[in-house]
Amino acid sequence: MHDEVAAGNTTSTLGHLALGLTLLAFGLGGTGVVDNVAAADAAGLATWVGGVTLFLVGLLALRAGDTSRGTAHTALGAFWFTWGTATGGGASADAVGVFLLLWALLALTLTLAAAGSGLFGQGVYGLLFLALLLFGIGALADSGGLAKAGGWVAAVAGLLAWYGATASVAGWPTAPRRTARGEAAAS
Repeated sequence: MHDEVAAGNTTSTLGHLALGLTLLAFGLGGTGVVDNVAAADAAGLATWVGGVTLFLVGLLALRAGDTSRGTAHTALGAFWFTWGTATGGGASADAVGVFLLLWALLALTLTLAAAGSGLFGQGVYGLLFLALLLFGIGALADSGGLAKAGGWVAAVAGLLAWYGATASVAGWPTAPRRTARGEAAAS
């Protein structure tokens, strides 16, 4: 098992599951690929799975001394809880756009902070940043096309986070195996 997803780290695995499921629901809703399902329909899942679960997992990680994952999961829990409880509250499109762009900055910070953790973890946060950026600009510009693109990026990020959690539990690889120079890779 490669170290990019910490095998046996329960808080990391649960955090990636919660983030993955929330991003997947949010993203698929944003794509419009399922009739009569919008990103706002993921509000309940975002509040409880993305918000409360991630926040609690983050607190457990912080208590265990894992400041990197603890900070990421707690901050993302706050984002999802805020988004989930505010959805349908009548905020203007511009307010929603600014909100998403501000949280995109958090995702950018998490992406940069995950540089030492490998491409897998950094990829999830990088895709989250891109999704929030597209959703935010789409809301400000009243562009359904940008919002749909953000939805697809969020769905891919959700699948990546979900795979990371599943890989951790199942012992699947999260990075290609590397061989010594000149040695053929076993198939």
